[in-house]
Amino acid sequence: MLEIRWHSRAGQGAVTGAKGLADVISTTGKEVQAFAFYGSAKRGAAMTAYNRVDDKTIMNHEKYMMPDYVFVIDPALAITTDVTVNHKDTTKYIITTHLSKEELLQAQPKLQGKDVYTVDCITIANETIGRPIPNTPMLGAFMKISGMYDIEFFKNSMKRILEKLPQKIVDANMVAIQRAYDEVK
Repeated sequence: MLEIRWHSRAGQGAVTGAKGLADVISTTGKEVQAFAFYGSAKRGAAMTAYNRVDDKTIMNHEKYMMPDYVFVIDPALAITTDVTVNHKDTTKYIITTHLSKEELLQAQPKLQGKDVYTVDCITIANETIGRPIPNTPMLGAFMKISGMYDIEFFKNSMKRILEKLPQKIVDANMVAIQRAYDEVK
């Protein structure tokens, strides 16, 4: 079973991102879950979202997991929160930050020795979508790191999910997904 934990602040799109990823995956015949855990239900509060993916029915509905991937879409949370809790030795971390990987590891020693990838999803979102909503760029980076789906298949699937939005927003999200895919290190 593939497990993903998202670290975010309410309002940054982690729940929408987890649900969008689940929607794409569900079209490929896999079983999938997307859910969230909120502390305070106000914009800006730290929160987590989760995905599970498997070939068979997923019976586990707990938030506890040992994730294969950890997405950190709020840069401050990589420093202020222990995003490595309940990790596996093989967990991959995709972290939104303007810092270089070396600067990030120095700022958060718990990430040292881990499989860490960085991409500035906030800047990408601001420059493409016009708002600091880093969920779709994070998914672009995930497609690159995981190799789960071809990027064109993923973008076409996301177009279907986002079709209720104005076309310029859909187009901006496609650019954001591609940029993060290209820029993740």
